[in-house]
Amino acid sequence: MSLIITIAVIVLLAFIYISLRNGLIGKKNQVANAESSIDVMLKKRFDLLPNLIETAKAYMQHEKTVLTELTELRSQANSATSTDEKAALDKQMSTALSHFRVAVEAYPELKANENIDTVLRSMNEVEAQLSASRRSFNAAVTDFNNAVEMFPSSIIANSMNLKTLPLFEIPEVERQNIDAAALFNNK
Repeated sequence: MSLIITIAVIVLLAFIYISLRNGLIGKKNQVANAESSIDVMLKKRFDLLPNLIETAKAYMQHEKTVLTELTELRSQANSATSTDEKAALDKQMSTALSHFRVAVEAYPELKANENIDTVLRSMNEVEAQLSASRRSFNAAVTDFNNAVEMFPSSIIANSMNLKTLPLFEIPEVERQNIDAAALFNNK
């Protein structure tokens, strides 16, 4: 009888181990999938930039620095490989796009242009999708980190050499309220 109990305990422990290990692998893959979704949205954003820049060039002779910055960031994004690099470029791109939107406000003929309006609406849609992708990524990372740190899955995570992952965070500068008056006075 004790042999049956011992075998049952071993089978139960093996089942628990396999379940926890598979759960960790699934969570790790969800993080990778969420990160890939961010990459897809960033690619979509960068693909829209040439249309935005070319349409705006005709109107924005005085704002060439903003257009040049957007062009440079787009070319850098094509060579980014690490998650940290992509996150840093994404933050820079978000800042540059917000400066671009402020610049567009100063050009009524540009705001009235149907092409720029269409591209800006598309860009706003991509930004909303990118924001949703970031939230999805952070949810997947939080779920993964909880599994890596909580007992008993933490034991298996350590044996698999899994470590907690950083959340996608915005820089402190972007957390502050925007002083719109100061933005318009910098012209």
